Amino acid sequence: MAEYLIVDGYNIINSWPELIESSKVNLETARDKLIEKMSNYQGFIGTKVIIVFDALYVKGSMEKHTDINGLEIVYTKEGETADHYIEKFVHRINSENNIVRVATSDWTEQQVVLAGGGVRISAQELLKLVQQTHKDIEGEIKISEQGGSSAIINRLDTKVYEKLEKMRRDLNNA
Repeated sequence: MAEYLIVDGYNIINSWPELIESSKVNLETARDKLIEKMSNYQGFIGTKVIIVFDALYVKGSMEKHTDINGLEIVYTKEGETADHYIEKFVHRINSENNIVRVATSDWTEQQVVLAGGGVRISAQELLKLVQQTHKDIEGEIKISEQGGSSAIINRLDTKVYEKLEKMRRDLNNA
């Protein structure tokens, strides 16, 4: 079973203060900032993150999927909203018994996601999760710089750690 976080890109951009300010100057910069933040979040928590931007009014636009730092970015086709794409995705992925969370503050979209078996996260809830993850990453960097134990080791299951430690000892004794 896989876990996915689907982010309604423009909804989040229009909800987070920093991204609202960026989008007033340059929408592409705001998209890039969102992608960077979500890439860091995905890398730390391990959940597959997909950001959906709609190209509803872009003439001749075809659906496009791009990978940026392991993050999947989707641009919908002409005439398709991000909401519609997300609804189809939630229905398809949930039919495979996966966990799907959708980040949007669009109330109607949240209701459709819930009805489709997904879990909704508001834009503000996602912002708090991303900010906490940023603090956690900074904390682990400080621990590492001070000679503390590796963040990866701290998150390993005890049995996995014991197997890896045994393999390390066996290699040293060979």
